[in-house]
Amino acid sequence: MILKRLTDISQFYCIGINYKKTDASVRGQFAIHSKQYASILQKASSVNVEELFILSTCNRTEVYALASNAEVLMDLLCSQTAGSKETFLQKCYVKNATEAIEHLFCVAAGLDSQILGDYEIVGQLKLAIKFSKDNGCIGSFTERLLNTVLQSSKSIKNNTKLSTGTVSVAFAAIQLIKQHTNSLSDKRILIVGTGKIGRNTCKNLLDYTNTSNITIINRTDSKALQIAEEMHLRHQPFCKMHEELQLADIVIVATSSETPIINKNSFSNSNNRLLIDLSIPNNIHPAVAELSFVTLVNVDGLTKINDETLQARMAEVPRAKAIIQQHIAEFHEWMDTRRFVPVIKAAKQKLMDISTCKMFLSYPPSKSIINNKKAISQAVNKMAVKMKSRPQAGCNLIEAINDFMTTG
Repeated sequence: MILKRLTDISQFYCIGINYKKTDASVRGQFAIHSKQYASILQKASSVNVEELFILSTCNRTEVYALASNAEVLMDLLCSQTAGSKETFLQKCYVKNATEAIEHLFCVAAGLDSQILGDYEIVGQLKLAIKFSKDNGCIGSFTERLLNTVLQSSKSIKNNTKLSTGTVSVAFAAIQLIKQHTNSLSDKRILIVGTGKIGRNTCKNLLDYTNTSNITIINRTDSKALQIAEEMHLRHQPFCKMHEELQLADIVIVATSSETPIINKNSFSNSNNRLLIDLSIPNNIHPAVAELSFVTLVNVDGLTKINDETLQARMAEVPRAKAIIQQHIAEFHEWMDTRRFVPVIKAAKQKLMDISTCKMFLSYPPSKSIINNKKAISQAVNKMAVKMKSRPQAGCNLIEAINDFMTTG
C-alpha cells in the first residue's frame, strides 16, 4: 500500500459496533478473523484507504483508518462479514478526527470495555496492530498514534487502580461457576479452546477453586497438550470432544470457530450441565438453551457484574481520563511538528543547492562552509524551532539561509 503524508487528522475515522447497542449474536455477524482481516487489508489500497487496522474482540469490531469518508470503511468491513451493511448502519457508531483518537485511547485503557478496566484489550490491540503492520498497512501517523496510545494505557495501568483486582471475562466465568455450584469436588470441567481467554479461564479455575478435574481440548492437539502439561491437567484430542461433552458437568468454550461447534444434538444424555460460551461469534448454538437440562450463558450474561472491585475501579476513571488527555496533547504536539516537515526538508535541500552553486563559491566566507553538513543542520534545526512559535515559511527560510551564510 502506498502511504501518503498526512498534514491533519480530518481523514482519521473509526467505525464500529460494540456491546452497548448489540448483543453477542449481532456482534458475531461482524467478527473478523485472520483470513477476513487479510482480505480487507488487500482491498483497502484499491479504494484509497490508508493506514488501516481492525480491532475485533468479543465486545467489539472496530475499523480505524485514514480514509476519505466512513462509508468506504463500512463497505470494506461488510464485504467480508456475515452481517449486512444495513444491519451495521442500524447499530454502528462513526467517529472522526479528535473524537476517533480519544475513543481509541479510551478503548486501550479499558474505559470502554464491557467490564471496566479489562486489560486484556491491550493484548488484543497489539495483535491487531502487528497483523496490519506485517501487511504494510501501518504508516507514520498510525505508528505514532498507536505508540502514544499504548504508552497512555501503560501509564494508567501503573499509576491508577483501574485494572487492579480480578475482574475480567475469564474471571467472571469462575464467579458464575461458583454461584451455580456449591462444590466443584465432584464436577468434571471441560474447556474447549486454548487461546488467551481459554488459557486464562483455566488458570483462574486452578487459582480460585479447589478443583483440578479439568480436561482441555483444542483443534490443534499440540496446544492442548502443552497447556495440560504446564498445568498438570488432562487433555484429549479434538476428535474426542463429543465423548467428553457427555461426561462433563461444566463446559467452557472459547474457540475462534466461525460457526457453532456445539448444537442441540451434541448431547446423548440429559445430565444437568452448565455451558459457558466465551466465543464471538457464538460457538455454542443459542438453541442449546432450549434443552431442559442445560444452563447456557454467553459473554453478555457473564459481564453483568457489580461488585466491590468494579466500584473501586469506577473511582479511578477521572485519573485515567486525565492521563489520556496528557498523552493526546503530546500526540497533537507531534502532529503540529509534522506540518512543517515538507518545508523543513525543502529548506535543507535549498541550502545544499546553495552550498554548491558558483555564485556562493565566490562568496568570501564560503570556503569554511562548503558542503558543511553540520552548518546546514544547525541552520535547519534553528528554523524548525522558530517555525513552532512563528510559522512563517518564507521568512523562516530567508532566516535559515542567512544563518547558514554567516556560519563560520
